[in-house]
Amino acid sequence: MKRRDFSALLASAPLAGAAGSALAQGGPVEGRHYQVINPALPTTPGKIEVVEFFWYGCPHCFAFEPVLEEWAKKLPADVVYRKAHVAFRANVKIHQRMFYALEALGKEAVTRQAIFNALHLQGQTLDDAKSQAKFLSPLGVDPAKYQDAYNSFGVATKCTQAEKLSEAFRIDGVPTLGIGGRFLTSPSMAGGGQRMAEQELGQKALQIADFLIQRARNKA
Repeated sequence: MKRRDFSALLASAPLAGAAGSALAQGGPVEGRHYQVINPALPTTPGKIEVVEFFWYGCPHCFAFEPVLEEWAKKLPADVVYRKAHVAFRANVKIHQRMFYALEALGKEAVTRQAIFNALHLQGQTLDDAKSQAKFLSPLGVDPAKYQDAYNSFGVATKCTQAEKLSEAFRIDGVPTLGIGGRFLTSPSMAGGGQRMAEQELGQKALQIADFLIQRARNKA
C-alpha cells in the first residue's frame, strides 16, 4: 500500500503485480523487482538484517503475514529478521505505538494475528489506547501495564527510531522488505507489472528476498 493511498483505504482493493517475464527468465531485475539503496545504510558486521515495514491496518500486510512468518522461521543464522511499524498518518501512528508497546511487554508476537483479524475481519479500528487495552486484555495483556507502556518514553523513542529508519530506506508503501541496508523489495515490486493472487505475490517477493540476502552476503 502506497503512502498516497492511506487516506483512501479500500481493504478489498487487489494488489497489482505478479512475476514478470524477466523474473521468470533471468532472475530479479534491479529497478523492476527490487531497488538498490545508495548509499547503503550501516549494518551489524557478520549479520544481514531483514526489516519488514508494515502497518497493522494494511490489507496487503495482512495477506503477506502468513507466508512471511513461515519464511522467517527458516532463515539462516546470519540473517536477523524484525518488523518496523510505519507511521504514515495519525491513526497509523496510534497503531505504531500499539506495536511498540506490545513489543516492550513481550506480547506483540502472540497478539499480532488477533490484531490483524480484528482490523481486517471483525471491523474494529483500535484507534485509541483505551479500545486497544480493552481488546488486548482477554489476550493476556494487563490493561494498566499496557497503558503505562503505551505512554512511556521508551515506546516514544522506538516510534521515532522506526520513523527515521523508514525515512532512511525511503519507504513509500507497505509491506516492504529492507535487506542488508542495501536493497528493497515487496510483493508489489515482485509482480513485475501483472496481476495475480496476493499469496503468490508474497511468495515471489520472498524468492527475491532470498536472492538479495545472498547478494548482501557476498558484499559483506
